[in-house]
Amino acid sequence: MKRPELLAPAGNFEKMKAAILYGADAVYLAGEIFGMRAAADNFTMDELASAVEYAHERNVKVYLTVNTMPRENEYNLLKNYFEKLKNIQIDALIIADIGVLMLAKEMLPEKEIHISTQACSVSAADCRAWYSLGAKRVVLSRELTLDEIKAIKANVPEDLEIECFVHGSMCISYSGRCLLSNHIVGRDANRGMCAQPCRWNYTIRNYEITEEKRPDCVMPVEEVNGETFIMASRDTCTIEHVPELIEAGIDSFKIEGRMKSAYYTAVVTNTYKMAFNSYFSGNYEYDPAWYRELESVSHRDYHTGYYFTDSHTDANTAESTGYIKDKAYLAVVISYDEETGEALMTQRNKMVVGDSIELLTPGKVGAPLTVGELYDENHEPIDATRHPYMTFYMKMPFAVKPGDIIRAS
Repeated sequence: MKRPELLAPAGNFEKMKAAILYGADAVYLAGEIFGMRAAADNFTMDELASAVEYAHERNVKVYLTVNTMPRENEYNLLKNYFEKLKNIQIDALIIADIGVLMLAKEMLPEKEIHISTQACSVSAADCRAWYSLGAKRVVLSRELTLDEIKAIKANVPEDLEIECFVHGSMCISYSGRCLLSNHIVGRDANRGMCAQPCRWNYTIRNYEITEEKRPDCVMPVEEVNGETFIMASRDTCTIEHVPELIEAGIDSFKIEGRMKSAYYTAVVTNTYKMAFNSYFSGNYEYDPAWYRELESVSHRDYHTGYYFTDSHTDANTAESTGYIKDKAYLAVVISYDEETGEALMTQRNKMVVGDSIELLTPGKVGAPLTVGELYDENHEPIDATRHPYMTFYMKMPFAVKPGDIIRAS
């Protein structure tokens, strides 16, 4: 069985380093323009060149998202962007728009083309069409079952790679490709059965939204902790089904989350990497601790998306559709002195001597320990790490490595 690629998000350089340290085979990121996550930190041209060099030194590939749909007046800007990319050795461009693809083939003919999930590819015929236009890989639509993915994989050229999102947020709609009708009444607008719920007559009363002809279709709008959620779906999580996804022939397991923290990137990448390693050891055994690891990061209640169920019936029935927050990310290890048993760290959140904490290291689940002796950067004793991003020393009961993470237990 071919080992799939583990593809992790890199919203900025720190997150990219976390992804690589914790087991990513490839990362995907964006420049400052033409990426679908404009609010992420993203990469300047100089940063992009440095990121590619850093990743390639560690045998990790870098894919650049160019997956917006540029308007007519943006194509000169896109041409200038591609001109600058000629000097940067990215491994692939992730593209959704056929015009962008054609321009990329003209200006960057040596770059691999990956078709973004924004293109909504849901069939082998669709994938073969992209392949005929030069695509090396297609990122399938998230609205497919595992059986549908297997059928697609069986009916595309052997050298066309299939990538699927296995973890993270799900989406609602774009320009007619809408999930709202399917979400509310199970009628798929993308199959010609739109119930037009965007045009229904809604009333708000007693912190609930109801539609005049569907009084049983109630959406609560009560504010909780300053937030209200109506269409917030659960997050996809497939950690319990890694063997089935590998055996379906998926070539790349994609983790969503360029807007999430470096801690999120490290934990999720590390967890799926552990599942991969277990499977390919020939002695796979699901470890419930993997799910607990994924529960430690910021997420909505988990669900397997469309892989195994009719998602419109239960993707939004979680007890809480708001985000479950990260375990507190307390510090990251810079270096370790074997003679003194002390680790030099950078603070991310306050911790106090005597606190119960956990250490996360690549390839392992969190290990419990207690905060022992702490010293400031001048090696004076302190009782807590009070200052943002301060450097400090911590006495460790065992050896640690640069990049290891300290979090709350």
